[in-house]
Amino acid sequence: MATFRTFLDDLRNAGQLVDVRKPVDVRHIAALVDQSSTALLFHRVRGYELPVVSGLLNDRTRIALSASCDYAQLDQRLSRALDHPVDPVEVDDEGVRGWFREGADVDLFSLPVPVFSEFDGGPTITAGVTLARDPEYGLNAGTYRFQVKERNLTGIDIVTPNNLRKLAEKALAANAPLPISINIGTHPVELMASLYKAPLGVNELGIAGGMMGRPVRLGACRTVDAPCLADAEIVLEAEILPTGWTRQEGRFGEMTRLMGDVHYNPHVRVKAVSRREDAIYYALHMPWENIWIKEHGFQAALKRVLDAAGVTVTAVNVTPGGCCHWHAIVAIRKQPGDPQNAIMASLSVADLKHVVIVDDDIDVFDAMEVEWAMATRVQADRDITILSDARSKPLDPSLPLSDGIPTTAKCGIDATIPDDVPKARYQRITYPYADELHLAAYLGEAETAEAVSEGVEVSGGAGVEGAAARIRELLAAGPRYFSGIAHEITEADFQTVARAMGELHAAGEIDQDAEGRYRLIDSVQGLR
Repeated sequence: MATFRTFLDDLRNAGQLVDVRKPVDVRHIAALVDQSSTALLFHRVRGYELPVVSGLLNDRTRIALSASCDYAQLDQRLSRALDHPVDPVEVDDEGVRGWFREGADVDLFSLPVPVFSEFDGGPTITAGVTLARDPEYGLNAGTYRFQVKERNLTGIDIVTPNNLRKLAEKALAANAPLPISINIGTHPVELMASLYKAPLGVNELGIAGGMMGRPVRLGACRTVDAPCLADAEIVLEAEILPTGWTRQEGRFGEMTRLMGDVHYNPHVRVKAVSRREDAIYYALHMPWENIWIKEHGFQAALKRVLDAAGVTVTAVNVTPGGCCHWHAIVAIRKQPGDPQNAIMASLSVADLKHVVIVDDDIDVFDAMEVEWAMATRVQADRDITILSDARSKPLDPSLPLSDGIPTTAKCGIDATIPDDVPKARYQRITYPYADELHLAAYLGEAETAEAVSEGVEVSGGAGVEGAAARIRELLAAGPRYFSGIAHEITEADFQTVARAMGELHAAGEIDQDAEGRYRLIDSVQGLR
């Protein structure tokens, strides 16, 4: 069964996790992870009993390993899970987390919770998959940040409108706390599914179960009326207090790669802590782990709405430069009208802000290819669509300050080949013999290169007159490009072929058509 522990083993076996056994200061963890090309497991953190792992999902390779599939298949797997969720099951998790403290014995400062940025408001729990149960809407899962303030008190970052905020507002209206569990060290698929923007009432853990092909295991909290993830390394049993959005916290490093402002959030009282005796604390590294794990969710959402719009999508890239949140490049197999439909459908997805629609000959993961399409296929007054007053995310630093839910402008760019332009204008440069030649042969032994050359072009052989006769035969069958003629005539070297072409041109026997191909001129019937 796939768990947090088996995922660490998978990373280690793939060379994607390095065990750091020298002592490290918790204050240094964020900077060390930022410098690393792999995830890091710090076994000896000074002053703490528990080890710390971080950087688990910092790139596409590790995310793919978590789902046991190629990265390109992740959005398809998520889409299938949305259509065929597997509901979680309740199990007896007694003994899984044998270490338990409650009440006055709760001490969050004993957990090795790092500070991630110079400007953070304090140590912040970043990988807390949070579960809440509502009589009307059922089970809700999401991942939030909890700034540690006291031994048993944190904030919870739910400024942005989301489903947990709605449940917290409902509890606040009744002047009641909202029971939650905060689960640290869970399987990455559970974490990623919790970040999917599912409608209220849709169980995100069912999505996780659909992705993993087995139900997520739920345990029972002892001190609050909320389930927990049975296989989590650490569980905090807590309540969102009915303080409302009145308590200052932050700043936080955000997924924008910028520092957020100090803002107001509720407080959370932690009533109990349970953990494995040998628990590993997972510090989700900000901002990159937060950025990367959202990409496939946006990809799946985009493909679903585009399919509903009747647009044939061949590839989607929700770009890391756009924080895997605000920018998307979508390649389509175009029919008339599709680019505009694709733009409107794409900009309806969550907080997506900018979308570029390209033809399926463009590699959406190659920034130069995309920029080239924009440079050569776009007329700004015709191909750019701007929408005003769309719902936004408060984290966008370009927005004016607002006390309410902010709105934003959205932009779509049609970077497909215009329908009214001849396709010949977009014929790419290609190189003759590209499929037959290999540079490695020429960088190796001399005789290897000569053998390759002889297979392509033979020096000497037929003279100019013989080459001219051969050219007439070829062109009698139809027009040909110069390189095609040279390729066909293997009995003469290139210089001889070029001279023969020159002789035929001088004699008025050949010229070029509108596409640049050579053709014969018949003195009686005109052009062939």
